[in-house]
Parts: sequence; structure tokens; C-alpha cells
Amino acid sequence: RRDVSQDDDAAAPGIAISKDESDLLDEKQVVGRKIWRIVPYLKRYWKRAAGGVAANAAARAFDLIPFIVIGMAADWYQSGTFTSSTIQSLVSSSHLPEVGPIGSVEFGFGLLILVSFTFLAVFQGISEYMWQSTAYMVQHDIRMDATTSLMAMEASYFETRQTGNLMSVLSADVAQLEDVVSDSSTSIIRIIITFSASFAIMFWMSPTLSLILGIPLILVIPMVIWFSTRIQPRYRKQRESTGGIVGILENVLAGIVTVQAYNASDFERARVERESGDYRDQAILAANLRNRFIPGIYVVAGLSFGLLVSAGGWLMASGEITPGQFVTYLLISTRLTMPMFVMGMLIGQIQRGEAASKRVFALMDLEPSIFDKPDAIPLDGPIRSISFDDVTFAYPTSEANVLNGISFSASSGEFLGVMGHTGAGKSTILKLVERFYEPQHGTVKINGIDINDYAIASVRDRIGFVSQDPFMFFGDVKSNVSYAREASDDEIRKALETAGAWEFVSELPDGIDTMVGDRGVMLSGGQRARVALARALLKDPDLLILDEASAALDAETEKRIQMSLFGGSNGDSQRITIAVAHRLATIRNADEIIAMVDGAIVERGIHRELLSNNAVYASQWLIQTGELGSAEA
Repeated sequence: RRDVSQDDDAAAPGIAISKDESDLLDEKQVVGRKIWRIVPYLKRYWKRAAGGVAANAAARAFDLIPFIVIGMAADWYQSGTFTSSTIQSLVSSSHLPEVGPIGSVEFGFGLLILVSFTFLAVFQGISEYMWQSTAYMVQHDIRMDATTSLMAMEASYFETRQTGNLMSVLSADVAQLEDVVSDSSTSIIRIIITFSASFAIMFWMSPTLSLILGIPLILVIPMVIWFSTRIQPRYRKQRESTGGIVGILENVLAGIVTVQAYNASDFERARVERESGDYRDQAILAANLRNRFIPGIYVVAGLSFGLLVSAGGWLMASGEITPGQFVTYLLISTRLTMPMFVMGMLIGQIQRGEAASKRVFALMDLEPSIFDKPDAIPLDGPIRSISFDDVTFAYPTSEANVLNGISFSASSGEFLGVMGHTGAGKSTILKLVERFYEPQHGTVKINGIDINDYAIASVRDRIGFVSQDPFMFFGDVKSNVSYAREASDDEIRKALETAGAWEFVSELPDGIDTMVGDRGVMLSGGQRARVALARALLKDPDLLILDEASAALDAETEKRIQMSLFGGSNGDSQRITIAVAHRLATIRNADEIIAMVDGAIVERGIHRELLSNNAVYASQWLIQTGELGSAEA
């Protein structure tokens, strides 16, 4: 896999794509390199694909037999050239019931044609099934590989990407590749087999007519090259516009309350209109190219058939070919030239597949910047301590440090509180603990070992995380809580009780089976926070991380939850808790509180000590409790 950190100027917004030779030659290639990367997926199902090819070949043979029979019949009806023994030999070679003497010849011709069409239908059906089922399997494998690659990316990757755009790649673009396998591939095979068999039969019947027919068809080659090299960029831009449309619509639907509250419907409609207009313009340009290509194909086909009919009359007059053979030749020639008429559609479909494959395989080529070392070790035991040793960190999109030489530690059973103004670096500390990012300098340690030496999954398995904007999946309360792990209803209820959520969940129409809606819209902010906390507690984590988790809670509810977490039987828990909070009442009972300003720790201690320092913490406490206002009064 390769580095895709550079954005391709032709890529859809928000998708990192590297520039390789096929990208740089887009304007010159008939079909680029990307689409050929489907082949390894086809090889996984080569037996099924081979069966489809064999069935297609048989179908093409039975497709041509009626034309030969019609030619024989034409000669028979004209002059009786063919005897009943000829027909009988044809019938016997086809394993059909023998027909009577000369009076049953007509029946033999009709039966041969009927049988040919029957076998054509059977083998064509088998071929279609084989290739379509192969296409669905390939589509599934490609989507899963692309999804796996995307989910392996670090969290920072998604912070600068449109969700809808990525969804467009995983749905519409992958579906386009399925069309390439099921439709384009079968069309190409059908064209190759039909063309080869037809030309062989026609050349055997009359080399002269074959040369006359073939010379004008050479003109199709430069026409195909002209069409292909110009249509591909149009389809690529269409795919990009499709992703843009889906991205905007996903944003609008997710934020529909905000859109309506700010009367921004016209603004959002204008955004969709711009992207949709780009798609429309590219589609019209593509249609214009197709409609300039197809008439040229008709002209070439007309020239070929015109020469064929004229020359055929001369050859019949000279006795080189019989009228029946000429009829057969004309009928088979339609199969030879038919690919020219579907060429525009086929090339267009392949080029749409090329455009889609660039976006799909770009996702597969993504390389995460945060990954397990080759010698990473699993975190087998519980997390007994977490420490930051002189940690400095800056986000990839900024040169300024967010953290400057941060050092602290917390051990089993301890509660660490983190406070500071917006932008002080509080949440960044939590992201480093979850290893969503890695520090540029310093070390984050778990149990005295660099967190980078552990396998990422083994560390996260022992951490419970609740964000300030908890995410609810579409489904019921039960599935959202048990997202942490499989659990019984009793275990789910216990987690909800500890999180202070059971009181309202028990009153919902269907209890834990109540649907919460998309992103949890059926619940209030405080209810979502408590369900998210229950989800974290269900893991029974060694380390519980709370990022403004109580911001949406009222003071009374927050106090009950704190008593549940840190009082009574839970007070003896060996769990480490790190809580980031603006509201200092949330962390006043912490074993240690660190106060941050501009990425640095300016003071630390317990609540009582920090109040006596009369510094940053004390100032914020006075403001939040109103005592400062009283003192000044």
C-alpha cells in the first residue's frame, strides 16, 4: 500500500488520492489502470466466472445456428438443392427425433430453429446468473475492503472530510463497479465470442465478402479512441459531483433543525443547486460526445452493409455464393457489426467504472498514520496507572502547540479532574490517551510502558469514553448501551442505574427497547449523556474518560451520578477516572485537579488547596458560584 497524503486535483472533495501515472494520463488513456484492479477480486471466483464464459460461448453458438438453418432453408425452397438425407443428417447430429421423408423437411428446419433458441435461452440464463452472482460477490468484497481501510484511519482523518462524500464512494461508486463486472464484462465476452465466431464462419463462406465488409470497419478504431479519451474526464467529474451532492444533503438532513432555525433553506438549496448543476453540465457534455460518436458508427455500418449488398449480388451472379449462403452471410454479419452499435454504451460504462474505481481504490490505498508497531504487545492486565511525561503536541493542520510539556499521572482508584478555558488543551489530553493522535514530543505511558508499544485495540478495550457530544446510533436504548459489548438485560439495567439513566428509561413506552431515532433525536441532551455513560460503564473499564460528559446534566442529576460512581460500594473501585469539565462542581471531589492555560499546567492540587491559592481555579470557582459578585457588592 502506498502513501496517499497528497490530494489529487481531480479527486472528490475530502478524499485523499495520490497522483500516479494513470492519473496524469487521464486525458490520453482509453481506459486507465485503476479499473484493472478489479481483476484480483474476480480471480477469487474464477470457477464461477469461467462457467459464465463457457455458458456464454454456448449461447453464442446457438445464437448463430438459426442463421445457418435459414440459409439452408432459402436454398431448399428456391431449388430443392438440399435433399431429405441432408436434413436428416442435420437432425441426427442435433440429437432430434427423425423426421419423415421430403414432406417433413420444413418441420426439420423449424424444429432446429426452435431447439437453437431454447438452448440459447438456457445457456444465456446460466451465463447471466454466473456473472451477476460473481459481480455481487466482487462488489461485497470491494466494499468491505474499502470500509475496513477507511475504519482503520485515525480519527483526525474524518475531521476534515465530508461524511456524505465518503458514503457516496462506499455506495454509489462501489455499485458502479458491480455494473462493470455484471454488465460490461459479459458484454465484452459476448462481443469477443460473437465477433470471432461470426468472422470465422463468414470468412469460410466467402473470403472476398469478408474483406469487403472488414475494410470499412477499420474506421471504427480511431473513432473509439477519440470517444474514449474524451468521455472519461466527463464521467470522473460526474462522480465527483455526485459525492458533493450527497455530502451536502447529508449535512443538511443531519442539521435540519439548525437549517430551519436560521431560515437557511435557500442557502442550502443554492449549495445543492451548484453541485447538481455541475453534474448536469458534465452529463450533458458526455451525452454530446456520445451523440457525436454513435452517428459515426451508423455511417460506418451503413458503408459496410452497402458494399456487402452490392458485392454480394455480383458474387451470386458469378456463382461463387448461393442465395441461401448470401442470406446466412447477411444475417450473421448483423452479429458482427452489432458490437459497433453498443460500443458507445459499453465504453461509457467502462469509463464510468474507471472514474468510480479511482475513488474506491483511493480509499483502499489510504495509510493510517497511527497503527500498531510490528512488535506491539497486547495489554493483558488491567490499567493500573496512566501518565504524561513532558508531552508536547500540535495538530497536523496547525503549527502552534496545543500542549506544552504536560506532565501528570493517575493510579488505580484515583479521580483526576482537568479544567481550563476553551482551547486550553483539555480534550486533547483525552484524545492522546485514546491514541487518536500521537505526541510530537514526550511520552504517554500506561503501567509505566509507552502507550505506542501496546496494540491499540487492547488499550481501547480497557477504556470507557464519554464525549461532550455523545453519539447515539439509530436503534433502541438497549442496542446503544450494549454497543460496548454483548450483555444481558440485567447487566444493561445495572449500567443504566449507575449512570442515572434507568429512571427515565423505565418510563419510556418500550423501556430499553424504545427507539431513540437517528443520532438519538428522540432523547434530550441529558438523556443521551446518561445513556452514553451507561454504555461506557457496561465495559467495566479500568480507565473512564469523561469529556464534558455532564455538561447537559442538571446539578441534581450530576450529583446523583457522582454518588453512584464514587460513593458507596463503587467508592472502592480501582477504576481510574479522568474528567474534563468547565463546570468545576463536576471535579471538585477529584483526588487531583490540574488547571490549564494555553496548553500548559499552571496549578494542581485538590479543591481546597486550589481555592486557597487564589489563582486560576479559585477565580473560576468564584465566578461560577457567584461568590465573586457577592464579594464585590
